[in-house]
Amino acid sequence: MMNQDNKYQNLANEILDNIGGKENVSYVTHCMTRLRFNVKDNSLPNIEKLNTVPGVLGVVLSGGQLQVIIGQTVDRVYEQLNKMGNFNSSDFIIDPSDQIKEKLTLKKIGNNILNALAGCLTPLIPLLVATSMFKMVVALLGPGMFNILAAETDLYTLLTFIGDAGFYFFPIYIAYTAAQKFQVTTVIAMFLGGIMIHPTFVQIATEGIDFSVYGIPVQAQVYSSTVIPIILSVWIMSYIEKFFKKHLPNTLKTIFAPTLTIAIMVPISLIVLGPAGNFVGNYISQGILSLGNLGGLGTIIAIGLIGALWQFLVMTGMHLLMITTMIMIFSSTGFDNFVTLGAVSASMAVTGMCLGAALRLKGKEERSLAWSYVIAGFIGGVTEPGLYGLAVKYKKPFIGLMVGGLAGGIYAAITGVTAYALVPVANFLALTAYFGGSTANLINGIISGLIAIVVAGVVTYFIGFEEAEKVN
Repeated sequence: MMNQDNKYQNLANEILDNIGGKENVSYVTHCMTRLRFNVKDNSLPNIEKLNTVPGVLGVVLSGGQLQVIIGQTVDRVYEQLNKMGNFNSSDFIIDPSDQIKEKLTLKKIGNNILNALAGCLTPLIPLLVATSMFKMVVALLGPGMFNILAAETDLYTLLTFIGDAGFYFFPIYIAYTAAQKFQVTTVIAMFLGGIMIHPTFVQIATEGIDFSVYGIPVQAQVYSSTVIPIILSVWIMSYIEKFFKKHLPNTLKTIFAPTLTIAIMVPISLIVLGPAGNFVGNYISQGILSLGNLGGLGTIIAIGLIGALWQFLVMTGMHLLMITTMIMIFSSTGFDNFVTLGAVSASMAVTGMCLGAALRLKGKEERSLAWSYVIAGFIGGVTEPGLYGLAVKYKKPFIGLMVGGLAGGIYAAITGVTAYALVPVANFLALTAYFGGSTANLINGIISGLIAIVVAGVVTYFIGFEEAEKVN
């Protein structure tokens, strides 16, 4: 255990040294495989040297973040980073005002939006995984599939509301992560999230009862399972709270800063940001869903293209927009027959590409690495080793990856597969997203994954590549 700790400690130390030291870090968190840094001075990180650090699988600049790809042990390295830098579990450790000011451009605005989404949604991955697993168990054992659990049993009811709770209380969960991201007092942000889904307000919204805040009429809406309204609210709250903390006398700050912040945020959230965020979220969700409901050749091609291009979105960070959309779709409708199909096929295609490469490569060491990438992808759900260790390294495997994702996505689209759970993993468990519908839906979903694996593997193998072709 001590040797393992030393290993992760050394790795964390080398990473810190090559990103400009702990003083250059304004924010750090991690997802399933990557350390995600916000740095104050983008000129300080030595990307080239960071790429050569043993244990670092790759480095990506995306969405305004410096992302260091570690793999499945990322949490162990993150733990050591926190100890070394005295970072406090995803808290900002330096006031953003200390950051070097950059000219505000459209690209910068886009990066800031992606950065905010990543900071608010990435920490939710463990919650989404647990929620999806409970929903999958209910779908598998319930009347819709094997009928082992009757709908009238307590266990069925228990598992059902556990799964539902993961989505229903989104405004409170996201208030927590958004508070970390925007430097707001955490419990006050969660308080605002609780206000937005209070049973009384939900009743007012569902029954269409006239209501006002400080005499201003409110278009009451149900904010349970929503994403954008609370992110916008906490973002604005960060400015309101800072104002009161800065201008109130110290003797009054403890009592009046949180009270006045909430008093001002309630009308802003319930009258302006909530309805606006709901409108935007519904517009995006319904727009995406309508593409899936169009039917015909257009939808088939669109799903196939998502399968072919998904991994490029992952590498550029643009997949966060799609994941945000997927979360909104699942939380509002309970299913997705569009984005998820392509995304799952793309994940399976990574395994297929690695498999084809493992069979093709002649060098013992390279072949051994390729087999480890197969296991990392299909069992561990970590696609970056394959992506950066094979596709980026040799380029040609990208062709197999794209064709495999395209083929799997097209099959899923043609057979009308629907995903009933958001399973944010890239291993074989991603196929459990298709539990919950008919048996044919599940079988076709699994077949689409197998097609992605086989086609990607065959194309990668026969197109071929040599070790000498690798891109330095």
